[in-house]
Formats: sequence, C-alpha cells, structure tokens
Amino acid sequence: METVSENACFGGVQGVYRHMSDATGCEMTFGLFLPQEAKDGPVPVLWYLSGLTCTHENAMVKAGAQGWAAEQGIALVFPDTSPRGEGVADDDAFDLGKGAGFYVNATQAPWAPHFRMWDYIAEDLPKLVMRNFAVDEERQAITGHSMGGHGALTLAMTLAGRYRSVSAFAPICNPVESDWGRKQFSAYLGDEEAGWAAHDASLLMRDRGFDGPVLVDTGTNDQFLDLLRSEALFHAVAERRQPATLRMQPGYDHSYFFISSFMEDHVTFHAEALYAG
Repeated sequence: METVSENACFGGVQGVYRHMSDATGCEMTFGLFLPQEAKDGPVPVLWYLSGLTCTHENAMVKAGAQGWAAEQGIALVFPDTSPRGEGVADDDAFDLGKGAGFYVNATQAPWAPHFRMWDYIAEDLPKLVMRNFAVDEERQAITGHSMGGHGALTLAMTLAGRYRSVSAFAPICNPVESDWGRKQFSAYLGDEEAGWAAHDASLLMRDRGFDGPVLVDTGTNDQFLDLLRSEALFHAVAERRQPATLRMQPGYDHSYFFISSFMEDHVTFHAEALYAG
C-alpha cells in the first residue's frame, strides 16, 4: 500500500492511499479519515460510497463529513466508484464504465476482468483497512449517495450483521425498473433479469429488510427523481413494516450542497448505532 498524502484534519488525519486490488485486478485509490481517538485504539468506521462520475475525492472534499466524524470519534472510508487505469474497459457515456461501477461484480465482456466492485467493497478493501489502520471491524456502518446509496443499501441488506446502521442520500432505489440500472445491469450482468434482483434495494427490502436503523434523505427538487424511484423503496418499507426514517427534503436537489446540508444528521444517526451496546 502506498501513501499518496496525509493531512491534519479536525485533530485527526485525512489520508489518501493507493493499493493493488485482488478484486479488481488493478490499482485502486481510497480516502480514509482517522479521528484523533484512533491514536489510542480502534475506532468505529462509516463507509461512504459515492455516486456516478465520482472518485474517492468528491465526497472527501465536498461532503463536509470529517468535522462531524471527528466530534463522534468515527473513521470515514471514501472508496473509488470503479476500477481505473490502462487496460480497464470504459464507455463514452458518463453512466457506464469508469466512474460507474454500480457496486456489482460484472460477468460480461469487456467488464468482467476488472469491474468487481461488490467484492472490492465487501471484502478486499475492508481487509486492507482493518489490517493497516486502527479501525474496529465489529463497529461498521455504511452510507452513500445516488449510485452509492444503491450500493450502501444493497450491501447492508445482503451482508447480514456486517453493518450496524445504513443510510443513503438520494439513492437509486429500484434499478431493475430504472434507466439508471437496466442499462448498467444489462451491460455488467447480462440480459437475464432474474440475476438483477440481488442488486435492487426495493426488492431486497421486500425480501430481507435490514436488522437495524435505516435513514434515507432525498430532495423534492432532485432533478433525477424519476430515475431514483424513491417511491418503490418507500412502498417496500411500508409493506415489510421495516423501521426506517424516510425523508423528502423540501427544495433540495441532487448536489453536494444537499449532502453537506444533512451530513451532520447522518453521522449522528450512525454514531448512535455504532456506540450502542
């Protein structure tokens, strides 16, 4: 693992690191904020999964999460959203290829050799982080924005017991019925739609739910509401009678101004779960 940079930040350290990933078969870069409490021992960790077109850097710089995480003594991990580099397949469209991994393991050419973001987030990167930094494996939570909100919700509901809480900012809620999903799943996973359900938060909510607290915020002025299909997740939560806080925030759009406005709420929400018991 290579240290790209480390900067003092709210009494802790904001680092950027690069490593060779077994999952993606290429070099990956991630950001990690460690609060000052990490000097004394392992601290809880909140994973932040970013959305389309983002790298590790977008949320690290724009979300305003470090200050709130420092107050709570929580580490933050900011992974990249896809494999990158020479030899990694790409597409001219912004919503396919580099920057658009969709947190799945691709099975189709030309994506399959590198686009294994599910394994990267679920196994590869956590092992690296736990091995090299003072982060508590028993106290993890996960959040994300848009495509990353989709990833956070699907990982949380699939990896039972891994995360104590899950939240999302404007998540893609029902990708099997949305152009933000059908296009990518067809490319990455093939045309057999039965295999797509494992990566749909609304379908997983109906089938499994989440054994812990759930928080979802979406703006009423989100320019991508038709693609997000928030109503599908809301209906699934009601049908399952899943305890959850689902909020439509008046006037907010899909931007990082929206995310930073409610980041304190989300970090506090996760802190309550991470420090419970």
